[in-house]
Amino acid sequence: MAGTSSGNGARGSSAVGSVGRQLAPRLSELAPGLTATFVREALHRAIHGIGPLPPAAAAAEKQLREQRGNVDKAIHEVIENHVRYAGAQGFLTNLGGLTTMAFTVPTNITGLALVECRMIAGIAHLRGYDLADARVRNAILVCLLGEESVADLVRARKLPAPPMAMATAPAHDPSLDQVISAQVASDLVAKVAGKRVAGSFARRVPLVGGFVGMGADGYATWKIGRYADRELLPLARR
Repeated sequence: MAGTSSGNGARGSSAVGSVGRQLAPRLSELAPGLTATFVREALHRAIHGIGPLPPAAAAAEKQLREQRGNVDKAIHEVIENHVRYAGAQGFLTNLGGLTTMAFTVPTNITGLALVECRMIAGIAHLRGYDLADARVRNAILVCLLGEESVADLVRARKLPAPPMAMATAPAHDPSLDQVISAQVASDLVAKVAGKRVAGSFARRVPLVGGFVGMGADGYATWKIGRYADRELLPLARR
């Protein structure tokens, strides 16, 4: 029975992911701004700050001071803070039903990209990486894909290497910029679309959809944060 349950769960997860990928082109039609360009813009704003959110490096340094110079503890706090940010935007953008989907899905995707880029950039800064370096920026975006997706893309030779190897490559390869941005944009749209399908029943009950979105986005951000923490090994701090 346990094997059957596990198999059913895996098939269910796979089905949701498949539906998400099928819906991704449709969501792009609803929100044509969700192209590779928006990924780079989210990264830029995450690094340099936007609205009440200070730049990623400044926020990370604040955590480092609060943790009395302990980098690992500071990274833990950076991840926890951004899990909360992701959960909050996930709650707010998943309150509506299908009638608001054209408006809330782009906001959800953009908000998630901004929060997760800022988190990974903070981790990279604390580990000694230069956020102005194009190689590092590409590595940050690749971290957004998650460990399993990165491994699959490297095996398929769609990516040359995992994030740290890209961040420390001898030279920046400009031809990778568009490839990475497009892959990340497609992945973000597919993930949010899949989450919408999985939680569609909950949106019939007031507030429940918001809690589903909060949990899903918070957990996804936590997983990516832990991956970036493991992947971006320390460099000598400048």
